[in-house]
Amino acid sequence: MTPTSRSGAGRKGLVTLICGALAAGGLAAAGVTALEPGAAAASSHREAPLISGTPQYDNTDVYAFVSPDKPDTTTIVANWIPFEEPAGGPNFFTFAEDAQYDIHIDNNGDAQGELLYRFTFDTRVRNKKTFLSHTGPVESLDDPDLNVTQTYDVELIKLRNQRLVSKTKIANDVPVAPSNAGKASMPDYAKLRKQAVRELYGGAKTFAGQADDPFFLDLRVFDLLYGGNLSEVGNDTLKGYNVNSIALQVPTSMIAESADQPVVGIWSTTQRQNARGSYEQVSRLGNPLVNEVVNPLKDKDRFNASAPWNDARFLKNVTNPELPRLIEGIYKIPAPAEPRNDLVDVFLKGVKGLNQPPRVRPSEMLRLNTSIKPTAKPKRLGVLDGDNAGFPNGRRLTDDVIDASLQVVEGELVGSKNDLGDAVDKNDKKFEKSFPYVALPTEGSRGPLAKGTNGASDVRSQLGDALRPAGAPDGTRNMALIAGSAGAGALGILLVGGALLWWRRMRDRAY
Repeated sequence: MTPTSRSGAGRKGLVTLICGALAAGGLAAAGVTALEPGAAAASSHREAPLISGTPQYDNTDVYAFVSPDKPDTTTIVANWIPFEEPAGGPNFFTFAEDAQYDIHIDNNGDAQGELLYRFTFDTRVRNKKTFLSHTGPVESLDDPDLNVTQTYDVELIKLRNQRLVSKTKIANDVPVAPSNAGKASMPDYAKLRKQAVRELYGGAKTFAGQADDPFFLDLRVFDLLYGGNLSEVGNDTLKGYNVNSIALQVPTSMIAESADQPVVGIWSTTQRQNARGSYEQVSRLGNPLVNEVVNPLKDKDRFNASAPWNDARFLKNVTNPELPRLIEGIYKIPAPAEPRNDLVDVFLKGVKGLNQPPRVRPSEMLRLNTSIKPTAKPKRLGVLDGDNAGFPNGRRLTDDVIDASLQVVEGELVGSKNDLGDAVDKNDKKFEKSFPYVALPTEGSRGPLAKGTNGASDVRSQLGDALRPAGAPDGTRNMALIAGSAGAGALGILLVGGALLWWRRMRDRAY
């Protein structure tokens, strides 16, 4: 694949919808080209049978880009726990304590990680006699009202041919930004986010906490490729959902092999502790949608437990992808001829002259040329639209990887020009302009204001009125609002009183 300069404008309505169908599916095929066992794979929102039952360990996406406001650094964002419902309390979303969340970096193209950043988490509960994760408005990460807190350590592990060279702890007891329960509970969540960003030795930065899911796409491709008639396209399936993010910003000189070899390969994995006390890899992710759409069911769990240097095992899933054949069968768009060596070149090796390292060993991971400076106005199609700072040269938060991958999977590089896409071109929330760049998480309390309150009200002084939602008959109770905003003592009285009133009314009706 040679970097080209073509505009993504002028997409046709029908073609756009079709590309969406292919995107969620084809994207995976393209973006995952070498679906194989590797330490990291693609977007994995419930992508394999085993990991779908344990979301705390499930990688969802990996992003890697030259930092737009600090171009001498590289930023890596890795996300876990798909489909976090913002109001999903009282047990909100925490990182697992029995897991190792790893970010791998291959800086010489041999499909083996030379650097590994390992994040491990610890949970503390101040008061175990309450069901609340927070007992009042939380104004700082050390606020006594934040009842359930997490901290984490970061280790930098250096390897050579998969053998340990050194292990250094570079961060200790760093606080995690909690789940955003709502404005009553966390009136200034941006302040909490800022407190969770910490500087490390050598000019690096780290962040862990909840964020808006930055992946944008119409994921309803699994309803027989958008309903079989393109009736289900154009809606961002992940709108309104959050994820748990780990973000790391490091001086590029710390991760690149040299100025002459600036290309790095990046993926993430999760290792879970088993009953014997040892750790086993249960999830991996590099390019988006690889394990979801490229691998067949028989390979999905095995891929999650595999490593990039073994990816040749799944090469046929890339050279003979299922998605284009399905698209042809349903929508009559001819599938490109097989074997798809163009997909291997782009997604397993990197684009020659752009982000392909010398003596590269084909493997599934994001590849980023760290010497390419960020552009002031990123184009969502990245390299396909002449923006060489974007996907598949790494992956920025704004890159439309679905459309770009879909177009490649459907033959853009082998003469089948197309403007396919899923009609979802950007995230529903704007990204931040500085580290960690991900958008603030959607808050749990998003409904209409209760009767007697306004946006500037102090809920603690409005509890009486807040018990009665606007438009509701007298006597109904908004327990969620109480739990999220009252102190533990007042809460107990209100909850018991409300419960007794409800029980008495139910009893009177019964008799």
